[in-house]
Amino acid sequence: MAIMALSSSSSLLPFSNFFPNPHSSRKYRICSGLSMAVRSSLSDDSTLLQAAKYTVDSFVRNGMVIGLGSGRASGFAIQYLGRQLRSGAIKDITGIPTSVDSASEAAKAGVPLDQYRDSSKIDLTFNDADVIEEESLAAVIGRQKMQGGESIIQEKTILRRAGKLVLIVTAKQYRGSVDGSIPVLINSVNWLETAEEIDDLFLGDAEIWRRASIGGYAAGPMGGDFPLFTREGHNVLDVIFTSPIQNLAEVADCLDQVVGVVEHGVISRIPCTAVVAAEDGLQILDNTLKIEGSRV
Repeated sequence: MAIMALSSSSSLLPFSNFFPNPHSSRKYRICSGLSMAVRSSLSDDSTLLQAAKYTVDSFVRNGMVIGLGSGRASGFAIQYLGRQLRSGAIKDITGIPTSVDSASEAAKAGVPLDQYRDSSKIDLTFNDADVIEEESLAAVIGRQKMQGGESIIQEKTILRRAGKLVLIVTAKQYRGSVDGSIPVLINSVNWLETAEEIDDLFLGDAEIWRRASIGGYAAGPMGGDFPLFTREGHNVLDVIFTSPIQNLAEVADCLDQVVGVVEHGVISRIPCTAVVAAEDGLQILDNTLKIEGSRV
């Protein structure tokens, strides 16, 4: 059953009720699914490389300030951008990294870097997405392992500030209805109350796990002895949906209403181009006209 509205129940469930049994088969299905996703991503490298090259060749121009995204495809794009700079095909580029990984990749590729500032004017940002919703091109980021030095807040800020946003995914990540998890950054103080409110919001349709810094899901739904803290000092909840999400934007709206939620991994209502990489070629999609039309 899709979850698009607040639960009619005003009472909070006991925490033990909404966290699954750590020995349940459901938990192991989730872990297995994540492992399969990692393995299958290796076979997507050639199509992602094609998508990365297309993104640089089609959207990068001399003199641009570019937000350098995070993820496999973004890494390929950064490497290719570095080769184009060295060959002289592209000139006078400045990169603003969205993460520690993208900064490291850019440094190795020889892409000049600058730090993000509130005054930064970003012409283009490219970034991986974990999944993109068909039609709307709403997306989820941040499902992959996040180190303490990473920041969804910085990543989303750079995406929002870009004059042009390009998201890169494989064909299997472009879906009519989205499933899986959404990462949610919350204040570490009173985190339990925030988690209970989110569970009440999506009553029966999602499981709430506090992300661990080590051990992954094996650490348990409470995050074990070493829960993850972002560099801003926030905890990360993985809101794992057990039924398809029909509208990511509505889920984002609901999360934005929760006291204690700082940010989340949903990108919605932002004009963007999606480059979808498949074995038989690339599919290029754009939601700009649709987004601008909804604002009239």
